[in-house]
Amino acid sequence: MTIPRQPDERPALVLLVDDNPTNRYVLGTTLRRAGHQVVEAADGHEGLARAADPDAPPEVVLVDVRLPDMTGFEVCERIKVDPRTASLPVIHVSASAISASDRTQGLNRGADAYLTEPIAPGELLATVTATLRYTRARRRAESLARRLGLLNRTTLGLHSALSAAALARTAAEGTAAVLECSADVVLRDPEGRVTHFAASGPGLPAEEVPAPSVPMEVFAEHVLGGGVGAAVESADATWPVPYADGRRGGVRAVALARTKPGRPPTAVVVPADAVVTPAETDLLTQLTHATALALEALRSYDEEHALALRLQRSFLPEALPCPKSVDLAVRYDPASRHAEIGGDFYEAVETDDGLLLAVGDVAGHSLEAAMVMGRLRHALRAYALDGHAPDQIQTRLEKVLGTDHAVRSATLCIVQVDRTAGVLRVSNAGHIPPVVRGPGGHTRLLHEHGPLLGLGLPHPPPAEVPLAAGTELVLVTDGLIERRGVDLDAALVSLRETVASGPACPDAMCDALLAAFPPDGKDDVAILAARVR
Repeated sequence: MTIPRQPDERPALVLLVDDNPTNRYVLGTTLRRAGHQVVEAADGHEGLARAADPDAPPEVVLVDVRLPDMTGFEVCERIKVDPRTASLPVIHVSASAISASDRTQGLNRGADAYLTEPIAPGELLATVTATLRYTRARRRAESLARRLGLLNRTTLGLHSALSAAALARTAAEGTAAVLECSADVVLRDPEGRVTHFAASGPGLPAEEVPAPSVPMEVFAEHVLGGGVGAAVESADATWPVPYADGRRGGVRAVALARTKPGRPPTAVVVPADAVVTPAETDLLTQLTHATALALEALRSYDEEHALALRLQRSFLPEALPCPKSVDLAVRYDPASRHAEIGGDFYEAVETDDGLLLAVGDVAGHSLEAAMVMGRLRHALRAYALDGHAPDQIQTRLEKVLGTDHAVRSATLCIVQVDRTAGVLRVSNAGHIPPVVRGPGGHTRLLHEHGPLLGLGLPHPPPAEVPLAAGTELVLVTDGLIERRGVDLDAALVSLRETVASGPACPDAMCDALLAAFPPDGKDDVAILAARVR
């Protein structure tokens, strides 16, 4: 029975280094008859140059021990210390250095095998084949380990992506690096838009393929069908997705993955010759499945964040009151979809003692913080309608916070607009100071404040500020002005100056503040502006 030749035993390019033309002819003829290609060198320096030739790299070197310019041992050592050729197997051949000590020295100085002449053709070919088999298996293992390292880094990058575009770009670049080819990634983002990124090769940045892109319906006939999981299928030259380098046609390997029934698939497309072995197919499958999992996590996060925002907004007032003598405006800008929701809130309620305005912030960023915020706001509104003064409201809210199992604190600024008495009553529990602009344009920050809510400390009586027609008041949360690396006192000065030069209309004032302090998306922003007529 004939056993077929294994892939690791296929013919190779062999470098033969020997100063004897007869020996080169005999050994070269044996190797060529077995299907190998042979390049020859007559001395050590020529042999080293041919070993490092990037255009025709040999897979194995046969070196005579006795050379005119250096020993074969030295040639072997130089090959093994050169990073370009360190993995190149070396077989020593000698008709004179045949003692045990010679063979020991040759092997100790880096040779992979040692043959003494005369050499039987079968022994020569068997030694070359065995050396190639081991070397190719080792290189294949090293390549797989390197690719698995790239796969791991790509997977980490996929799960760190904050948008579908970043995800598709990372997947395209990662696939190109792992499989050393061009790569296209096509997916549908959480908003339903088709996103298509392509990388022309390893190490090259992926570029977005402009619309109109490939409709996801093109994948309907794929072997994955409507199933869950990942599968790879070949596509012929009529495949409509262009190569990353702009060419069309050619056989492609199309990998699709889906993690939930009914979801649009994620597609990774590469040239078919990039996934020849089962290991390469497995790598493509894993890359595509990891991309689909990361996309599903991104989609789930967006859905949960949108739900949390709707819940957060449900805790806020549906509309502002319309008092006869005060114009009101509010802006509420939640943190970006990549940040947790916070506990910022505002309230405006008409009472028998005047209009009560409040802006607060529960410590923390989470759904729990938003729920605590909702309880505080509803309690604040109830205590205000019950006729309690601002400091009394804060004292009662201490008890509300005390009912929570988790330790919570909050800042809260309450301003009572009493037109009858002609005063503003301000109780500030550790919050950003409110800004007051008088009818003549004089603007100041009201720095008087008491302790945070949640510490169980008494709250001082409210500070009273004279009130006249034309007085304007602005309350904000810290998300408007606090930035990493920016001094808070300097930010407060900027806030006061912006209010001082801002428009009189509360709506326009809110817009001016947002323009002067663009939200960075890391925290909620609440602005409540009022103008007494």
